[in-house]
Amino acid sequence: MAVHHARPGEVVDLKPLGDGLRDARTTAIVKSEAFEAVRLVVLAGREIPPHQVPGPIMLHCLEGRVLLGLGDLTLEVAAGQWVYLDGGARHSVKAIEDSSLLLTILFDR
Repeated sequence: MAVHHARPGEVVDLKPLGDGLRDARTTAIVKSEAFEAVRLVVLAGREIPPHQVPGPIMLHCLEGRVLLGLGDLTLEVAAGQWVYLDGGARHSVKAIEDSSLLLTILFDR
């Protein structure tokens, strides 16, 4: 089955999932030539290992708390907080609590 991506002008609900968070999965919201937006779900104790993407990224924590690893630096990002990373920045994400984040990746055009 094809994954639904939001169309221009479509309203997307990003409210906290609350009790449903534990059963939620990471889902693509939209992918275009310019950017990709994903609702990233990371459960407590789970980690997305260090990696990098070519374009700039933005992480907006919708609920929960995560540790964002940036080389020797570790940032705690909590619900309602937002962070920007330059393209190519090596990073990891580890959930302190069950968490969901809006991940936006910008592509070079």
